[in-house]
Amino acid sequence: MSIQFSKHFRFTVSIATLLLAGLGSSYLYSHPESRQQSQHYDDANNLSFNQRENTILPTETRQISTRLLNFTTTQKTLSQNLTHQDKPASASYSVIDEWKKYKFSINGGQILNPGTLPPVKVNFHQGDLLTVLVNTRKYFQDYSNEDPDILRKGLLSTQGVTASDILKTLDFMITILKEDIANNRATRLQDSNFINTNFRVIKWSAHNPETLNQKRLRITKYAVFTHPGSRKKTSTYNIPIYSLKANLGNDKFYTKYTKQDVLSGIYEPNGKEFGKVEPLAYLTRDGLEEALMEGTILINFIDGSKAFFNVDRNNEMSYIRGLKATAQKRYWYFKQVDAIKGYGYKIDAKISIKPGVTFAGDVLNIGLGRLIVLEHTKGGRKQLQMGVIADTGGAFLPNLYQLDFLAGVFQNKQDFGQHIAQFPDYATAYFLVKK
Repeated sequence: MSIQFSKHFRFTVSIATLLLAGLGSSYLYSHPESRQQSQHYDDANNLSFNQRENTILPTETRQISTRLLNFTTTQKTLSQNLTHQDKPASASYSVIDEWKKYKFSINGGQILNPGTLPPVKVNFHQGDLLTVLVNTRKYFQDYSNEDPDILRKGLLSTQGVTASDILKTLDFMITILKEDIANNRATRLQDSNFINTNFRVIKWSAHNPETLNQKRLRITKYAVFTHPGSRKKTSTYNIPIYSLKANLGNDKFYTKYTKQDVLSGIYEPNGKEFGKVEPLAYLTRDGLEEALMEGTILINFIDGSKAFFNVDRNNEMSYIRGLKATAQKRYWYFKQVDAIKGYGYKIDAKISIKPGVTFAGDVLNIGLGRLIVLEHTKGGRKQLQMGVIADTGGAFLPNLYQLDFLAGVFQNKQDFGQHIAQFPDYATAYFLVKK
């Protein structure tokens, strides 16, 4: 608490003291020679007075007046210092892009504030959430040295949240889910009262530099689409998806070429880079664009087999918001995988994820493994949906106003559209951090 003295009060005290000192016939109160002043007084003044049972002389009067002046000056300085300390520090965070370049700064208090979940059930499939939490926690354990970006404090550091807090949150939720599933009961993590009691609930308001009045997060949806394809080029399936050959090591030849360069045939026979990549499958042009956009594709081959393919490395050209897909210069190289994959610094390390409990977001600035609850209204009733940030994408680097919800695996866009119609386009978002 700040200590404040009015100028009028200090002036009155000074005059009263001088008048008292000038009364030569008056005596001070009697005190033992060694009496100690109060601790608060000593701390504030760093002074000690010798108190005696005799008349204060003129010289002593001046000394007392000087000391009292020093006392009031000290109190004024202390008051100013404490007042300055009482003001909350500017919790500024520097936002970076995917190339680790500074973009802008923001005060965390502008978009993060304490919150409370409303008293309704938190929706999620507990087995799927457990799987993604375990896989995300294992990524921290196995790849923190190779991928130090995941240990960035991120925006939540402005609220005192550390990387250790995130790991503690993941560990606690994994423990609770395992206990509840083993006991064949609805998990306590679906109880908003349990959440409010055991977690810091931090409300996340959107920060969109292009739409300053946006307060709630934009919730987009993504999916894995099944597409017909061929292992060999045909008249219908004539657009390849490529894999970089492992024996090329650190040769980054592929960063010189745009998507349009690749589609022009540079990797095909007689192309100038023929032999440096391997065609994995052939799709239609629409199939390619959806694979590039979604990151994972399930191909139903005309020979009756099927397989997942996931993006591996890109050509290090930025995704441009607002530019149509066919005009984007960014291009991804793929690898065959055994499940839907999310975030990972290399293809063999990527997190296996599940629909319905996974968000893609800004991993560099928001952070991997952050637990999110979305609040929205459906049919006039509040709804809560929980998931974890375990994926990312070019549209999120940087992005403090949007999350992408993994909706599922679909045969086509019509099925996808019908499914996501039940989900909101905007929602109130909360971070959960174990207390």
